[in-house]
Amino acid sequence: MNDSLTSNAKSHSKPKKPPKTLPDSTPEASKGTWEIVVYLAQFENLEHVREFVGKAAQKCGLDAAAVYAVQLAADEAFSNIIEHAYGGECLDKVECKCQLSDTGLTVILRDCGSPFDPADVPEPDLTAELEERDIGGLGLYFIRQLMDEVDFSFMRDPETGKRCNVLRMRKLKGG
Repeated sequence: MNDSLTSNAKSHSKPKKPPKTLPDSTPEASKGTWEIVVYLAQFENLEHVREFVGKAAQKCGLDAAAVYAVQLAADEAFSNIIEHAYGGECLDKVECKCQLSDTGLTVILRDCGSPFDPADVPEPDLTAELEERDIGGLGLYFIRQLMDEVDFSFMRDPETGKRCNVLRMRKLKGG
């Protein structure tokens, strides 16, 4: 783990041994304070994720509306990871990292499930009648609307060699 990171690593749903944090490849890695929690890919952890990112957003000084937006975006992203990356609840891990800085909050979710390419997700047709719309497909749209910056990347897990999905979401103060 990078020495410049502050780790509050803990897992919910009790994995057998403490998980290891994946190395950080983001430009923000050396700025601000990091808080890290690793969750099992289970819907019962949604409440824990919301609470974790909500507290981080409050510590950053985000207003109530921004805290709620961060919680909603993280909830949607975590749900999508369980459903799409892992194909349902499992004992695989999702790392949630929050970087607190003077300018806002960065939330990074990492999973090593099925690769996700946001370019494969079509923009939803918000003008179509409700009966004509596809079921689902709004999650990524909502995440992008709720957060000020959203980007996706990939990395290799140094222990397993698996390709991991990395979702970075940023909420700026006053944003």
